[in-house]
Parts: sequence; structure tokens; C-alpha cells
Amino acid sequence: MPDIERARALRQKPTWAEKLMWSWLRDRRFSAYKFRRGHPAGKYFLDLYCREASLSIELDGGQHGHPDQQTHDVERTRFLASMGIKELRFWNSRLRRDKQAIRDTIFRELQARAPHSLPDYTRLMTSDIGNQS
Repeated sequence: MPDIERARALRQKPTWAEKLMWSWLRDRRFSAYKFRRGHPAGKYFLDLYCREASLSIELDGGQHGHPDQQTHDVERTRFLASMGIKELRFWNSRLRRDKQAIRDTIFRELQARAPHSLPDYTRLMTSDIGNQS
């Protein structure tokens, strides 16, 4: 199956974790960073990818705990690193428990790799600090 068809097929059958993460990241909802789903990179397909920050986000189910899959994941991470792509991996089970911590991790990594200025409403003006007493 050609890459485009395979990527399209993967996008049509997302896991619950991919659906949740995509709801956060789609349409530049996450600090205006653009993400793609099922992005091809060599022989691999990245769950979620931000080209601007060269950042891949992978969501791992239980199958990633098996030794053969772990070996495959290490090879994949090395390959992506050789292309300048940083990979963040999160267990699906952690996504259920630690949504905010995962969002914070993604945001910090995006800002480290391709900083965006924060909207004015997120900044506390120096003049406001003096008026809070």
C-alpha cells in the first residue's frame, strides 16, 4: 500500500487516545502550532507531528510493552533523531490519569524547539502586580 493510502487508512481508525490528543492539537488549537496525523517519515508513520518544531508525539498502548515492540520503538526513535525529529512518547494509560501534565510537557517541548509568543492575556503586567495589594 502506498504511503498516502496507508496514512489515510491510519487516520480513519484512530484509537481513543489519538482522538483525545487530536481534539487538543487539531486546527492550531494548541498555541497555534500545526499538527498532522499519520505523517510519513521514512518507513514510519507518526501519530502526531508538528513540522515547525520537528516534534513527533506517539501514543503507546499495551503492545509497546513487549520486548520486540520495544526494540522496534528504539530503532524508530533513533531514525527520527537522525532526521532531527524529537519524539515524545506517552502511554495511553498515563493519558487517562495525567492529561494536564502531558499537555504541559508538549507545550514546553514545542516552546523549546520553536517558540511562539504567548497571547497578551497570559502575561501578568508589571503594573498589575503593584495593584494587587
